[in-house]
Amino acid sequence: MANIPELIVMLTHNDRTVEDAIEVFEGAKDSKAKFWGFKEVGIPEDQMIDLVKRMKAAGKTTFLEVVDYTEEGCIAGAECAVKCGFDILMGTMYFDSVKEIAEKAGIKYMPFVGQISGRPSILEGTIEGMIDEANNLVDTKGIKGFDLLGYRYTGDAVKLNAEFVKNVRGDVCLAGSVASTQRLDEVKATGAWAFTIGGAFFENKFPGNTFGEQIDFVVDYMNK
Repeated sequence: MANIPELIVMLTHNDRTVEDAIEVFEGAKDSKAKFWGFKEVGIPEDQMIDLVKRMKAAGKTTFLEVVDYTEEGCIAGAECAVKCGFDILMGTMYFDSVKEIAEKAGIKYMPFVGQISGRPSILEGTIEGMIDEANNLVDTKGIKGFDLLGYRYTGDAVKLNAEFVKNVRGDVCLAGSVASTQRLDEVKATGAWAFTIGGAFFENKFPGNTFGEQIDFVVDYMNK
């Protein structure tokens, strides 16, 4: 039986953490999602630390997704992940320096692959090239998972997601722009480890009168 991808609820919109992230989390923390996260920009660091503490107190696994393409910026994101106490660091272009920071803190590191630019991000590159890049990081750097911006791809996103999950020797999170049941079906078909939804919840793209009800709809839909 194929893996059922886990939902990571991202308290983000347009690749930034929403200003009322703490209030949104408190209102929806009893929903069915076990994985929660946000971005490295949008709220002050003291609020980020507070929010991670609240997530962990509620039994959640925590994710920081860093959208940065320079080594300096990616290091700053990794240091933020350590200071806030996140479980998993997603994003950043791969750098040995970032991996070292995450490893020392016991944080799982899931970098981007491909050619990425902009914010919100755009992904370019060949499918074969991204698979090779990922497996090379598995073999030479010991990376155990990847943050794939599949639906931000300028090519065939459905094919990329399916081929990447099938052929890469590590956990794959399909991140960004999942905003319909059709895409939920596509994500489920890949058997990916996890996927993120952020902006779609804030835009009420899924059934439910509240943020938490939308989350429960998605979790139930994936498990049916």
